[in-house]
Amino acid sequence: MNEKYSALRSNVSMLGHMLGTTIKEAHGEELLSKVETIRKLSKSARAGNQDDRAKLIDELQNLPDDQLLPVARAFSQFLNLTNIAEQYHTVSRHSEEHICSPDSIDALFAKLDEQDISQFDSIQAVRDLNIDLVLTAHPTEIARRTMIHKLVQINKCLSKLELSELSTSERQRVERRLEQLIAQAWHSDVIRKQRPTPLDEAKWGFAVVENSLWQAVPEFLRQFDEKLTAHLGEGLPIDAAPVTFSSWMGGDRDGNPFVTSEVTREVLLLSRWKAADLYLQDVKELVSELSMVKCNDEVRDLAGDEHEPYRAILKDLRAKLTNTRDVLDAKIKGLDAPSYGIIDDISQLWDPLYACYRSLHDCDMGIIADGLLLDVLRRIKCFGVHLVRLDIRQESTRHSNVISELTRYLGLGDYDQWSEQDKVAFLVRELSSKRPLLPRDWAPSDEVKEVIETCKAIADQPREALGAYVISMARTASDVLAVHLLLQEAGCKFRMDVCPLFETLDDLNNAEGVIKQLMNIDWYRGYIQNHQMVMIGYSDSAKDAGVMAAGWAQYHAMESLVEVCEEAGVELTLFHGRGGSIGRGGAPAHAALLSQPPRSLKGGLRVTEQGEMIRFKLGLPEVAVNSLSLYASAILEANLMPPPQPKQEWRELMDVLSEVSCDAYRDVVRGNPEFVPYFRAATPELELGKLPLGSRPAKRNPKGGVESLRAIPWIFAWSQNRLILPAWLGAGEAIQFSIDKGHAAQLEEMCREWPFFSTRLGMLEMVFTKTNIGIAEYYDQRLTDKSLWPMGQKLREQLQKDIKAVLNVENSAHLMEQNPWGAESIRLRNIYVEPLNMLQAELLYRTRRQETPSPMLEEALMVTIAGIATGMRNTG
Repeated sequence: MNEKYSALRSNVSMLGHMLGTTIKEAHGEELLSKVETIRKLSKSARAGNQDDRAKLIDELQNLPDDQLLPVARAFSQFLNLTNIAEQYHTVSRHSEEHICSPDSIDALFAKLDEQDISQFDSIQAVRDLNIDLVLTAHPTEIARRTMIHKLVQINKCLSKLELSELSTSERQRVERRLEQLIAQAWHSDVIRKQRPTPLDEAKWGFAVVENSLWQAVPEFLRQFDEKLTAHLGEGLPIDAAPVTFSSWMGGDRDGNPFVTSEVTREVLLLSRWKAADLYLQDVKELVSELSMVKCNDEVRDLAGDEHEPYRAILKDLRAKLTNTRDVLDAKIKGLDAPSYGIIDDISQLWDPLYACYRSLHDCDMGIIADGLLLDVLRRIKCFGVHLVRLDIRQESTRHSNVISELTRYLGLGDYDQWSEQDKVAFLVRELSSKRPLLPRDWAPSDEVKEVIETCKAIADQPREALGAYVISMARTASDVLAVHLLLQEAGCKFRMDVCPLFETLDDLNNAEGVIKQLMNIDWYRGYIQNHQMVMIGYSDSAKDAGVMAAGWAQYHAMESLVEVCEEAGVELTLFHGRGGSIGRGGAPAHAALLSQPPRSLKGGLRVTEQGEMIRFKLGLPEVAVNSLSLYASAILEANLMPPPQPKQEWRELMDVLSEVSCDAYRDVVRGNPEFVPYFRAATPELELGKLPLGSRPAKRNPKGGVESLRAIPWIFAWSQNRLILPAWLGAGEAIQFSIDKGHAAQLEEMCREWPFFSTRLGMLEMVFTKTNIGIAEYYDQRLTDKSLWPMGQKLREQLQKDIKAVLNVENSAHLMEQNPWGAESIRLRNIYVEPLNMLQAELLYRTRRQETPSPMLEEALMVTIAGIATGMRNTG
């Protein structure tokens, strides 16, 4: 174990030492000594020394106010640096020697060979491969763009230090640069002072594309192509685009009043501007590289008599891209700009560059063609001229409100009061009609007008700029038809994927009926051109019913939707609304995909990547290449070697587990009158609203209780006090119930043979490893009324019972036995997370006793919230 992680520990130690030097220079020896004392006590307390735990609590409770902020920042920065070191370790040379399993694509082909999967089937599966990663803004993403840039630079320094042939002076230069970057980070604001706007969030997303994905995509495709050629004798077609990117940033208006039609229009312009800018840098580089004079007839026709034909073609493209960027820049600033001579179609980029590529191959210069030029061609197919395709998301009642207000104006009655049958009949009739429905002289309310303006903004775009129109809280067929009608009335000339999002337990259970009803409507079947997209909601279903019941409802919904669409001869794309945390559907990508129902990935994978998980999985080019390889291998494996259909007795036991766990979860969350007061006192839920994390309000209804709280802050709050309640409550209780009923052997069989069930238990193990009963108890004692202590005690006792139940089924002696790297990763950060937890409890204690909390204490509290989120990683 020690040898495996020695390089990682060495990097963590080096970065920590450099941070210590920075703290000493900024705040003096006394503060550094205090931080070191706290760190050592934390380490000793983690090892079980109760005396040192008491000393640690005493140390933190007696910190003077002016030391709270620097101490909080110190441990928060320790965690940032630990995360960087760990992230780097997964792509370092040491990783290949010790921690990494074999390359995921190579491992896949080894399995395919074992199973005698034919070459023909494998090649077809590769051709059908379709991964659409949807980048979404996230209320728990606290890293600012400037900080992300510093993290990337630190990563580059670690990479250089790994080179054994560095001279002493070279090593000193790199270490000096590291010290500068760490000092820059320390002296910068690590969190925002103002809540970001949707525009800020979109720019953050574009920064991820620029800093990481722009490099990662062609590198992934290059490696993938080489492996396919080695294993199958056939590589990727040059125009293949197995990976694409979409975004919700600037398009997701569900519960976010700050995302307006104007914001959406501006984000679409910014996206095109950033694409033009990135292509321009590439083309400038190609101009300097492709100075060859030999070419084929096609390039000669394009270049005329120019001596350097490739450069002539590229200079023309450079001028068009420069003009495109300037015109878009003017439009973003609200200035009039002529739109002629700009690049607005992918063929304007692809055709001249592909002609150059073919010519170089024809003239025996293939090695040159397959360099940067091939990378740019692959970027064009992945990113197009729009960089990312923007999804639009809106809540279902906003659409029905538009039609209701309209039918009342037209004297047709109140649409909202009609039966579902009457709604569908009206919508289909209007969708089939040639006349417009919206009257010219109608002056709708502001809310209604905004929905119509959004549909008009969509209609003004080319199809390639947009992804899907997602309807959150979709419950009925009329919810889907209403959006189609509004888009039609706005003058939308193309077919947009209108994607119902089924979120609650009831909605997931009803999903099959809704899609079946739509498939029986002739107009609808004709219009969708045999393609249906459906989004599966993970976070709201888990918040509604607990993780076990939600997981089974999601599986069942996917399974039934696959059957309905296959029966109708329609291709289904399932869109997974996963979050980073277990309570929101998060799990290691490979395991999560292989645990889905058979045939559920035939239409490709569409999945949300959120906030801090974007950074952890896609934020560095090398890490992003690994993530894309994992996605590709998992989808190919799921489609070529589908998981088994669950046995009937497994289904029946899952029905019992689901029901028991849902009842146990709801008994606590909804049935116990002490629960809400306990939740508000024992977690920083109320304080989270003050943290300027995301552009979206924390609640859908500002006056509501827990039920109106968004799923993200709901889970975020519980991860802060380390109870992580929503990610396990009810699940272990249901497992123990089934063991007591004599089903232990069957549960063990399900764990061995059914990926869905074993992944569920693996996810629970990870959550259990991140919980901390002692910390959760400390929050109770410091922050809650004594009358609520029994409630906390009962929940912690239940947690301990649940851990035993899961280990019992898995026949494991301790948590994460099968995932030592994951366990080490959590262990490494705990030394720094736990002082932050105790410090947060102390800050909550002090600020809640002040009528007007001091700005310094509030800032220190924000830093602890951000730091714990950094340390806990996939918990938001």
